[in-house]
Amino acid sequence: MARWAEEELNGINLGDRRRDKRAIALLDTLSARPTASIPGACSDWSETMAAYRFFGNDDITWEAILTPHWSCSRRRIAQHKVVLMLQDTTELDFNGQSISGLGPLSYEAQRGLYVHPTYAVSVDREPLGVLDAWMWAREPKDADGRRPGIKESTRWIEGYERVAELATELPTTRLVYVADRESDMIELMARASEMGQPADWLLRAQHDRALPDGQKLWQTVTSDEALGGIAFTMPARQGQKARPVRQQLWARVVDLPHGKNQTIRATCVVAKEIDPPAGSRPVEWRLLTNRPAETLEQVTELIDWYRARWEIEILFHILKNGCRIEALQLGTIAGLQRAIALYLMVSWRIAVLMRFGRTCPELPADLFFHEDEWHAAYLLHKKKPPADLPTLNQVLRLVAMLGGFLARKGDGEPGVKTIWLGLQRVMDCAIGLQFMRQADPG
Repeated sequence: MARWAEEELNGINLGDRRRDKRAIALLDTLSARPTASIPGACSDWSETMAAYRFFGNDDITWEAILTPHWSCSRRRIAQHKVVLMLQDTTELDFNGQSISGLGPLSYEAQRGLYVHPTYAVSVDREPLGVLDAWMWAREPKDADGRRPGIKESTRWIEGYERVAELATELPTTRLVYVADRESDMIELMARASEMGQPADWLLRAQHDRALPDGQKLWQTVTSDEALGGIAFTMPARQGQKARPVRQQLWARVVDLPHGKNQTIRATCVVAKEIDPPAGSRPVEWRLLTNRPAETLEQVTELIDWYRARWEIEILFHILKNGCRIEALQLGTIAGLQRAIALYLMVSWRIAVLMRFGRTCPELPADLFFHEDEWHAAYLLHKKKPPADLPTLNQVLRLVAMLGGFLARKGDGEPGVKTIWLGLQRVMDCAIGLQFMRQADPG
């Protein structure tokens, strides 16, 4: 898979050509064995030490590592009419490790850092790349219980501003900023209005605001007749099986109070589940957006876009459980940030494989796998590689089966976990094939 690493980091400039080559080599190495430790992913001691020197080099910034990926992501975004810019925060727990520069997490005794990326996906949920990111460690609370430093909520507003700046560079693509409840801030909506709404915004509401007429927001919206209903399958999540969901939908234009005698105009959408199964929590969403939503079709589109927010949760799942980022043993927070920059690209790549395997199964396998790699997938199943080039889905299912995917009739398509586990075995076998060919050129 070295070809993709070279393409994704094309034009990287870390101030020294040797560093540039090392970054590409590391991205290839880590993507081949995403679940392994750094020593486990590297082929020998010298490569391991070179990796640790790279992560410990204070002349390299994590932003410089991600810069070429940001450029590639922009080019992919420009190929679509509408792109969803998903933002969320995840915490990385390094409690018990002696890493300098970490700060408290949800509990003051925990130690770690936060990552807040912007993740671009198409309306069909094709992962387009990571656009922008924040990485920071909190400062401990002072004697009065207050936390010094920049107010963390500003990252949501700055996140919109950066999406809006990108929107002005891509006039033929409509960018939609999508975020969960923590982003429900009137200051963000006001800032978007001040900028002229260059990018749309779609936020999950958490505040049942009082409107200028004294009525509450959510009751006001649902007091009208429902526009209609939708049905979809809620995907399986931790501790919950996939299940069908039916919702009724309401939408209304409202004026939200902002400061003294000021308002921000927005559309509020409410989606309430009808007849949830016994013992299940009803699926109910309340959304705020600048976009019009006068018809059932328009509201359904907004619900579909909000449901796509789950893709950033998949990215975090790969980063934390597939790449095992919280098991990294590096000496400083700066070293962690350099490693996280590479692993964000690895996580995106695994998400791409899963999505294309489902939505574009007939793509040729060599768009994503080197010949030795797809040959290895067949050989590990004790099958002779076909004479004709197989499809991406055929190879991906073989890879996932090596990671535990059973491929039974009702199992559907493989998920990210079985793909990342299977990739490790395939890459090891592919390296073996290359060594054999070098040892016996004839």
